[in-house]
Amino acid sequence: MMAVSEDRQRAVLARLDKFSRFTDSSIGIPFTKFRFGAEALIGLIPGIGDLAGLALSSYVLVEAQRAGASNKVKLRMVRNMAIDFVGGLLPVVGDAFDAIFKANTRNTALLRRYLEEQLEIEPPPKSFPWWTLIWLSIFFAIITGGLTLIL
Repeated sequence: MMAVSEDRQRAVLARLDKFSRFTDSSIGIPFTKFRFGAEALIGLIPGIGDLAGLALSSYVLVEAQRAGASNKVKLRMVRNMAIDFVGGLLPVVGDAFDAIFKANTRNTALLRRYLEEQLEIEPPPKSFPWWTLIWLSIFFAIITGGLTLIL
């Protein structure tokens, strides 16, 4: 797994936030807190709508792969995508399910948690080994002092 810089991770997350907002919650119903996105609208097209939604959702998975996400995280993303796809196929209630189950938002949150954990786990930069230098200096002083006494 390749290491990804913090700036690049933040850029990936910013792109995915915009993408998931567009696909999952870009349209609000007035006087309510309910929001849905472009993916729910695309899902209204019989047959190909849910397939197109699945293709859109794969973008988050591709970004997760590029960001170096673990297989466990990517498997959870695929699970969310499958739930969204199969749920959208259900007659009548599938379109409502598409509007409620926000797979891209969930997958973006999964990747965000994973990347934030990776930033916390990274070891701090190693400091200069002062104790080693001090002990080596003492050892060197003892050796040179002993040699001075012998000679």
